[in-house]
Amino acid sequence: MDRIDRRLLQLLQRQGRSSAQALSEHVNLTPRATLNRIRRLEEERVIEGYRAVINRDALGEHISVFAEIALKDQRQSTAQRFEQRMLSTPEVVACYLVSGRYDYLVRLCCRDITHYRHLTNAWLDDPTLGIDKIVTSTELQTVKEFAGFPIGWGEDREG
Repeated sequence: MDRIDRRLLQLLQRQGRSSAQALSEHVNLTPRATLNRIRRLEEERVIEGYRAVINRDALGEHISVFAEIALKDQRQSTAQRFEQRMLSTPEVVACYLVSGRYDYLVRLCCRDITHYRHLTNAWLDDPTLGIDKIVTSTELQTVKEFAGFPIGWGEDREG
């Protein structure tokens, strides 16, 4: 990836619907050359997809909760069952395997605290998930939401 690829990635993270024409003006290439680079980045899976960022207020009343989850054991089968449940639960909007006192950090979006409590109680009652403890923090305000990864660290690594 060279400087132009990184600049394209920065621009696309901010505005994924930009046309090749608009992007080309920022990277000083022709629209065709810009589009070819974008297609290559997609084929190489550097760009994994595009999505809409939805205004959370448009969803109506809801709560966002961060749950630190510790498993009872570290066996691969336990982790796989837990991760599969997180992947299949629509309320789980992000799940990270982390180091430290807990094994996972899970972000959930629920209608209300009762919805969250029912969901996590069901997890705790399911012995196949192997959950030992859930510690919850409720989001009060979003100060900075994820808007893309920093791009441009290091030097050009062409070739």
